[in-house]
Amino acid sequence: MTDKTVSLPEAPKHSGFIKNNLRNYGMLLSLLAIMLFFEIVTDGTLLQPLNLTNLVLQNSYIVIMALGMLLVIVTGHIDLSVGSVAGFVGAVAAVLMVQYHVSYPVAFVACLLVGAAIGAAQGYWVAYFGIPSFIVTLAGMLVFKGLALAVLQGKSVGPFPPTFQKLSSGFIPELFPSAGTLYPTSLLIGIVLAFVLVLASAKGRAREQAHGIEVEPYAFFILKSIALAGAVLYFTYLIASHRGLPNVLVIMTALIALYAFVTRRTVLGRQVYAVGGNAKAAKLSGVKTERLTFFTFVNMGVLAALAGLVFAARLNTATPKAGLGFELDVIAACFIGGASAYGGVGRVGGAVVGAMIMGVMNNGMSILGIGIDYQQVIKGLVLLGAVCIDVYNQRR
Repeated sequence: MTDKTVSLPEAPKHSGFIKNNLRNYGMLLSLLAIMLFFEIVTDGTLLQPLNLTNLVLQNSYIVIMALGMLLVIVTGHIDLSVGSVAGFVGAVAAVLMVQYHVSYPVAFVACLLVGAAIGAAQGYWVAYFGIPSFIVTLAGMLVFKGLALAVLQGKSVGPFPPTFQKLSSGFIPELFPSAGTLYPTSLLIGIVLAFVLVLASAKGRAREQAHGIEVEPYAFFILKSIALAGAVLYFTYLIASHRGLPNVLVIMTALIALYAFVTRRTVLGRQVYAVGGNAKAAKLSGVKTERLTFFTFVNMGVLAALAGLVFAARLNTATPKAGLGFELDVIAACFIGGASAYGGVGRVGGAVVGAMIMGVMNNGMSILGIGIDYQQVIKGLVLLGAVCIDVYNQRR
């Protein structure tokens, strides 16, 4: 009887792993390259603490809506109405708080409910009547753009109460004495966040390895963890050097963590990807596809409403043109971040990276004095390139 040796599977080579996960890491490397480029050509202006804080405030509403749009795109749909919904909700908030003097908490909850109702109305037609989401949300874009104009009666309404303004322009309170120009509370939060991210990444890798799922080489994981922690700490240090962490950044971080958990660790998240991958197969497997599609549009409506409130608080006024073109930046952020136009593919981290790419490009080109006309051309070409890469990966 001869002994048979069982050979263990070889650890994936670094080059092979990177090639197989190019979709996940390619956009992150692109973001770093774009930031480095604009940091050089703007003579260091891009990463100055004041500009970095403005960058966060300017793109907060895009990141918030991108989280909802990701789920819609993953299920194989699209929502063209998010910009108009955000503008309409901002108009409703202005009428409630400025004209009728409704308290901030009551108006805030009411606006989120308005957003949920809008998402439910649109999701109902898409999920249960089978009308293409492109048509339903295109109609919604026109409807809510007109309603915003009607609610505001064609004029800007403001200013908002100071408590509401802090939603977008406020900063977290300082718990420790300020060390010169450095805000230690914000810095401490950044240190804790870096530690939690590395720990969560390590636990996730161990979990995948225990289930026999291919993981990145250990050396690559160590380098990635060091780079992640270093980026978070450096970003936090710069933010803490100005006025500390903006309130909206805390809201964004909490939402990103929540949606990352839902999409990766819950049954609901897995079902969303199943519907996007093959809706018929998912339905035969017992997934209630109509209800899930309906839920994604309700969720999108709530996040569009929140983004509209954040944008209105930042401007300190509601205008009839608020939200114009937001849907283009939000959809572009998701596709640039790796979401597939065919559905079933996309990650929360990718959507956030895509939104930051759009934000850095907007900010960097504005610093360089590039006109809005050429900015639109460049962003359009970047979006087209991202979709071409997605099509190439699908065919490969």
